[in-house]
Formats: sequence, structure tokens, C-alpha cells
Amino acid sequence: MGGVRIHIASDHAGFELKRALVQHLEEGGHPVVDHGAHGYDSNDDYPAFCFDCAEAVANDPGSLGIVIGGSGNGEQIAANKVRGVRAALIWSPRTARLARQHNNANVGGLGAREHTAQEAIAIVEAFIAEAFTEDERHHRRVDQIAEYESLVFK
Repeated sequence: MGGVRIHIASDHAGFELKRALVQHLEEGGHPVVDHGAHGYDSNDDYPAFCFDCAEAVANDPGSLGIVIGGSGNGEQIAANKVRGVRAALIWSPRTARLARQHNNANVGGLGAREHTAQEAIAIVEAFIAEAFTEDERHHRRVDQIAEYESLVFK
């Protein structure tokens, strides 16, 4: 398989969308690692799944992550607590491309209650397909974030 390895996680709100995305990504040649939830539980909590996914991305250079919940907000906030992760809320193909291109985001937060499966697939495809820009100003900004992160996470 020659695609980008994708780490993925969801809570109950994103469970069905995650299944659809896993199938689509695997059919597209991307190795996928599912960090849960592995079964539907309406009382589950997203942070642990998102932490596992984000830690896997941080320790697997070149991979990307997708964290899915009702809105994607809490999931991307949780992922951002992991050192080395730059998670962005991706809510359109354009924001997904910009997150990768301008922010070198390596995890995307996606809201299952905000998108159809087809819309979500288009957003995730845009996220995966885009690369970080070579524009110096974006590198400078990402470096400033990384420098601050290294001070906070001593």
C-alpha cells in the first residue's frame, strides 16, 4: 500500500462516519489505524480516543490523523494537547487544504453532525492531498508555535 498512513478516532457521535471514512481510505490505498471507539457506546468520551490517535501521529512521522465527533471542536482541542500535534478543525475542502498548506496540520478535527459522508470524504481527501507550503512566512509561524510548545512542555 502506497498511501499515507491515517490514524483515526471517534466517539459515539462520529462512529458511523468513521466507519465510512475507514472503508473509503482503505479502498484508496491508505493504511488506516483505528484508535477507537471500536463499538458504539452513547456514553463514551472522546478525549482518550483523540489522545491515542494524536500520540500515534506524533510518533509516526509522515502519517496524518483524523479525529471525529459531533462538531469536531472538542476532538481537535484534545488532539492539540499532545506534543508535536497541530490539529485543525476542518469543515470544508478549503479549510482542510489551508490547514495543511499554511499550518502544517497533522491532525484534522471533523464534525460528523455537520457533514454528510460524501462531504466528509471530500474534506478528508483535501486534507490528505495537500502538502505544507515552502513559503518562508508559514514555516516561520509554525516554528514559533513549536518553540513555544517546547518551552511549555519541558
